[in-house]
Amino acid sequence: MELPLRRVERTETPVMFVAAKDGSDEIGPAWDHLETLLGSLRKRRFLGVFDDSGIYRCCVQIRAGDHPDQLGLQSGVVPGGQYLSATVRGPQPAAYALLTPTFEQLRRSGDRDDTRPSIEYYRRHDRIDLLMPILELIRHGGPETRHPPAAGVRSRDLRDESVPGAG
Repeated sequence: MELPLRRVERTETPVMFVAAKDGSDEIGPAWDHLETLLGSLRKRRFLGVFDDSGIYRCCVQIRAGDHPDQLGLQSGVVPGGQYLSATVRGPQPAAYALLTPTFEQLRRSGDRDDTRPSIEYYRRHDRIDLLMPILELIRHGGPETRHPPAAGVRSRDLRDESVPGAG
């Protein structure tokens, strides 16, 4: 079943996270560990972030008063920019079975920007927004060209970074 797609613009998001080997049985326990460290999950924004490095990051957006170091968490920034997005709806964990086919649909539908990670944004217990970074359309008065976003890579940016302790 093909889901409706939309283009969205995201701002960069400071996060703290636990890293795990992508596609492994380590991901569930990593989420459990993150949630346990946080205590209350109320009004928190959770993201699963991954790229071709083989590392999956269980992330929570940093808010005022958070101290990642005191919690034993790593911190970084999820890059902003243009993303192609689809929404998976349904109860978890049943909805997880839709993640891979939906990301495959996103890959068939857009020019993926390999310099930024893909995102699973857990909006609610029954709604997950999947976001694939896309090359931004640039017009210079001539033919349209597609380029990665102009933003530089910061040292704690979550692009193409190997994370100690993952895997």
